[in-house]
Amino acid sequence: MASLTGSQPSLGEQLRRRKPIVFQHHHHTGEELARELSTFELMMFGVGATIGTGIFFVLGEAVPKAGPAVLVSFLIAGIAAGLSALCYAELASAIPVSGSTYSYAYHAMGELVAVVIAGCVLLEYGVATGAVAVGWSGYFNELLSELFGWQLPEALSVSPIPGTDGEPTGGLINLPAVVLVLLCMLLLIRGASESAKVNAIMVVIKLVVLTIFAVLGFSAFNADHFSNFFGEGFTGVSAAAGTIFFSFIGLDAVATAGEEVKNPQKAVPRAIIGALTIVSGMYLAVAAAGLAAKPVSFFEDSDNAEAGLALILKDITGNEIWSTILAAGAVISIFSVTLVTLYGQTRILFAIGRDGMIPRKFLEVNPKTMTPVFNTVVVSIVVALIGGFVPSDYLWDTVSIGTLMAFSVVAIGIMILRRTHPDLERPFKIPGYPVTPILTVAVCLYIMWGLAAITWIIFLSWIALVLLVYFLYGRHHATLNTYRDPEEIAEPRGRRGDVEEDVDL
Repeated sequence: MASLTGSQPSLGEQLRRRKPIVFQHHHHTGEELARELSTFELMMFGVGATIGTGIFFVLGEAVPKAGPAVLVSFLIAGIAAGLSALCYAELASAIPVSGSTYSYAYHAMGELVAVVIAGCVLLEYGVATGAVAVGWSGYFNELLSELFGWQLPEALSVSPIPGTDGEPTGGLINLPAVVLVLLCMLLLIRGASESAKVNAIMVVIKLVVLTIFAVLGFSAFNADHFSNFFGEGFTGVSAAAGTIFFSFIGLDAVATAGEEVKNPQKAVPRAIIGALTIVSGMYLAVAAAGLAAKPVSFFEDSDNAEAGLALILKDITGNEIWSTILAAGAVISIFSVTLVTLYGQTRILFAIGRDGMIPRKFLEVNPKTMTPVFNTVVVSIVVALIGGFVPSDYLWDTVSIGTLMAFSVVAIGIMILRRTHPDLERPFKIPGYPVTPILTVAVCLYIMWGLAAITWIIFLSWIALVLLVYFLYGRHHATLNTYRDPEEIAEPRGRRGDVEEDVDL
């Protein structure tokens, strides 16, 4: 290593160098998170980050693209997420760190790839949280209307920036979206354990509400709604799968909690696989129930996009109470999506700060709450600005491309580390190796192929900005430049005594 010999690496060496896989042997005061989460709480993190995002309001985006074949789109996205989940489970069991995909890339593929992936996951989490907050705002207004007969004015509930249709919005700021992000910030500052308990309660509410919707939706089953099933063609199916895929971001959020869960080598893989099973089953049930009750034209109407599921229940039952319950459930449970994705963003930055790519201020942990307070406040302000001023139509697919890139790199990282570190302890190994990671990359590339050109332009522009920051700051301050003791670059690992009764899946 250049840092151990005192010589400065060339730019080419620096871009290619891989971070050694070394684990800490002692506590790093002020720069280490508390291990307080259980397997069940971590699994609820995964469910909390996903269910709600994809179902409560993305049907209005996906159904117009694929028609009834949106069910196939959900299957494709679910298969890709399932394959990726297995890959995440192996790497998370071997390297249970907050950096998730970024850290895996740094260990397996080198500094340049890690920086690009850092850009992907920061885009993924930051934009996802903003997108969810915007969608939550629609349900909040629907709930106000159901309970009190009035809503916030457009000026305070809509972004001032025109959407993809170019029409003026009449808005000044999406105030509910901003308030939601700031409330999540306050909860995260209090501590990961407190946030996990609140999240678990909200997840239970979410599952109950969506089960009610599925039962009532199928009671109004109309087979005609599934006619001309592939009318939009396979291009539409692929495009819809790309839009839907961002809802599986919760799997990555589970991996970002690797430094705060007890017995991470076992807990993280179990939580990822358990969350995926719950999420996939509920997604398909609710999507099928929605199409059973309403034709594709209902989802194509922009007036129904913000609170479509609540309106479906109102039409089916003719009773305000069911739609009020759904709107209330959405307001409560989508809070959990925002909470977990915001959490994931802060933990990614925590890992990047530990590697010196950004100022170490992002690594500071409050000794009382054991949370990165400065990190959380900065992230929350940026995300609140996104939610308050950017329309949701610009956000959905942008999230998907970051997620797909991250999932692909995890799969490739599996294959590289199997070859470069064959003796690395892996409590969980993916079945069907090497077919499973190869299929993961193939499915992710297929979905990315269906994304719009503007999505690629936004993505590549963002990555260019990330690389600029790296070349101006990160490469000069990287921890690998100056470390003398392997303990300085070591990753945290669960210590003796951090054990629990694990949930058997």
